[in-house]
Amino acid sequence: MAYVDGFVLVVKKKNLPRYWKIAKAASRIWKEYGAVEYRECMGDDMKCAWGVAFPKMAKAKAGETVVFSWITYKNKAHRDAVNKKVMQDKRLMEMCDPQNSPFDVKRMAYGGFKVMVSEK
Repeated sequence: MAYVDGFVLVVKKKNLPRYWKIAKAASRIWKEYGAVEYRECMGDDMKCAWGVAFPKMAKAKAGETVVFSWITYKNKAHRDAVNKKVMQDKRLMEMCDPQNSPFDVKRMAYGGFKVMVSEK
């Protein structure tokens, strides 16, 4: 069964160029170690008539946008193996200095998900 790591985070719009540079490099690292798919998506249509819009859920402030990301793996064991390698990669550690992050790590939501339905 496929497995997905999902992320929702808030990025100041002025920090987006730096965030995208890091995201693009991170995507190459995850794919190098075997991730099936890596997606980073910036909020665009954030108005909704029902439920809770992502900016409200993420407590985005003026001048910030929501980023919704996911990484797909073959299964949970594959995710664990890939992430073990990724987290030991020096390139990623150099990019992910919490003191110099383009987003507030404390406001990031994360979870691992079993894929229940998958249609292409």
